[in-house]
Amino acid sequence: MTMQSTAPSPSDFEQLLAESVRIHGHLCPGQVLGVRMSILGLREIGIREPKGRDRKNIIVFVEMDRCAADAIQSVTGCSLGHRTMKFLDYGKMAATFLNLKTRKAVRVLAREDSRRKAKELFPDRENKYAGQTEAYKVMADEELFAVMAVTVALAPEDMPGRPLRRVRCDSCGEHVQDGREVCRKGKVLCVPCASGGYYRQESSQCNSSALNT
Repeated sequence: MTMQSTAPSPSDFEQLLAESVRIHGHLCPGQVLGVRMSILGLREIGIREPKGRDRKNIIVFVEMDRCAADAIQSVTGCSLGHRTMKFLDYGKMAATFLNLKTRKAVRVLAREDSRRKAKELFPDRENKYAGQTEAYKVMADEELFAVMAVTVALAPEDMPGRPLRRVRCDSCGEHVQDGREVCRKGKVLCVPCASGGYYRQESSQCNSSALNT
């Protein structure tokens, strides 16, 4: 896929990076990658004002729970709470940017060989992360990222807005919304009851009144 080879304008980039660092708490290579990944992804799908007039036209899928995810949220304005950011635990330094109005979407993946090129640009830096941070600021887009046009299918229950339905788990009694329930042998179950969850209840006691509210 064709993309511009030049880095973002210094003024725009530095402003976005400074805001991202303010929110994230520190400057690191992931912050730079996330900001530049967002600039590139938004440009490719035709989103010019992600926090303004285009705010209802974008959804971002992030594939990592690392520093870059904070940077992407900072630049795009997308968030889990607004249901405009979707987290997929793939462990990859990648994100997909979707224009809801045009349905155009691109997946931007950080190139693994960019680490080597970054080291070559600043070989005298004792701290490799400091060298990466500076290199990622000036490297061309095609040196940092691979970009692919993709198609993203979104179900109605995945869209921003109020939940379309809420159902009660037949096993634990807790309520599930946004179509995340699982049907097994005629029973409606939440994911933890159907497949196991990340937590284990230490006591059999539970405030049953809370389950029916």
